[in-house]
Amino acid sequence: MEDNNKISFSLIQIKTEQFALFPENHSEKGKIKLNTNLTFGLNSDDKRFSVTTKFTFEMKQKPFMSIQVSCFFQIDNSAWKSFAKEGKMIFPKNFVAHMAMLTIGTTRGVLHSKTEDTPFNQYILPTTNVAEIIDEDVVFD
Repeated sequence: MEDNNKISFSLIQIKTEQFALFPENHSEKGKIKLNTNLTFGLNSDDKRFSVTTKFTFEMKQKPFMSIQVSCFFQIDNSAWKSFAKEGKMIFPKNFVAHMAMLTIGTTRGVLHSKTEDTPFNQYILPTTNVAEIIDEDVVFD
């Protein structure tokens, strides 16, 4: 497998899949829970890999803000070929973690932009150690 530092790729598209505010579920005081979800996609024809993040802020088990953003990455042909093993596509965990970090950072920026000049702008996505979340290679059959 190729060294993760030498995998060439380009960020080719950012898509805000969902953004919603539920002010009726928000109060100035209260404990906040943040639900996080990461999913991955593959377009073999175009040699593209996608990462989708979804964050939902909750108070009293009710969502008050939700955002979902996808980043689409074009993978260099030689790297793409190195990921193909025995009829499967195997993306190294360190590479996937890097793509996820880029997507989370992008989502953080989209959230700021969507909530700018509102009371919801005080909620910033925390830094995340994606390496703890992605602990194995991502395999597509």
